[in-house]
Amino acid sequence: MPMYWNEDQQMLADSARPFLADKAPVSHLRALRDEGNADGFSRDLWREFADMGFTGLLVGEEDGGLGLGHVEAGVVLEEIGRNLSPSPFLTTSIGAVTALKSGSPAARQAWLPGIVAGETVAALALEEGARHRPHRVATKAQRSGNGFRIDGAKSFAVQAQASDLLIVSARTAGGEREADGITLFAIPRSAPGVTLQSEMLVDGGHAARVLLEGVEVDGDAVLGEVDRGSDTLGHVLSALRAGSSAELVGLAEGASGMTLSYLRTRKQFDRIIGSFQALQHRAAQLYCEIEVARAATLKAQQLLDDGSEGAHEAASVAKAMTGMASALAVQEAIQMHGGIGMTDEHDIGFFMKRQRVLAEMFGDADFHAEALARAAGY
Repeated sequence: MPMYWNEDQQMLADSARPFLADKAPVSHLRALRDEGNADGFSRDLWREFADMGFTGLLVGEEDGGLGLGHVEAGVVLEEIGRNLSPSPFLTTSIGAVTALKSGSPAARQAWLPGIVAGETVAALALEEGARHRPHRVATKAQRSGNGFRIDGAKSFAVQAQASDLLIVSARTAGGEREADGITLFAIPRSAPGVTLQSEMLVDGGHAARVLLEGVEVDGDAVLGEVDRGSDTLGHVLSALRAGSSAELVGLAEGASGMTLSYLRTRKQFDRIIGSFQALQHRAAQLYCEIEVARAATLKAQQLLDDGSEGAHEAASVAKAMTGMASALAVQEAIQMHGGIGMTDEHDIGFFMKRQRVLAEMFGDADFHAEALARAAGY
């Protein structure tokens, strides 16, 4: 597989880049934060995402979408990362769409048209602890009539306070492994028994603790197979890890680009500081790290699109490598900007905040290093 975008993917990038740079630059994020926007993103912008065709990239043509793949979704996510554009694209158009594809025709018809139209926002209620451990599920789903009754609590459901749909993991049976007996459900946020406790994140976004008390759903709410939802969950998480990796690559490039511009203009001792060899070496190393992370991300996206068995491991590699490369990018950015980089008035600090949130979502570098070691038998 070629490790570069084809002509159509490059055309998509050429349309996404000016659109997001114009409509949702870092100043857009700052404005939403300063005004205390309850959603953490612009719903008008989300509808413009739909007008551009972005919201339906992964939705099949039979369901009204474009039927494209994770590589194309990654093209958009890179630009989202480069501009720190706040949107529900990752959780809704990547995570929820991947989960809904395994659902019944009724579930797809209920939710996918709204996502494609930019009217529906989805959140992922998959976590229950302080760290990413998606198979440690204590939320219970018990048979009730033709459906299920769900009780439990979820943590760190990003953008749940603004959502219409919750993708929830619950335990429907026991088993020898943590992954046994898990089922995924599509639950309307407005369902009786669903309550939220929302908090603002360090990057200006929002996440919520989701309480589920006697929530009743029918059989059409099941995504994938009952008791075997860990397979669907694995596909969803790999899609999210590849997607967040693409966003981290864009974030790293955005921070690096801003830093390089600063090095070309800032003078010290009557010299442009970019002329100092020590800073040039650090910039060159950063460039190499970002390119390696980009290659790992593209490989994971391609394997996901091909349905390869190695896609899950590749997504873990990508998430680990982009987490480390983006951390280096924002650390170097803050240091090379000097004192001004530590102020809220300068935009570079927003990159560090967003990087910390994204690096933790769906597993940090340590989580994926351990997962890869276990998969290799260590």
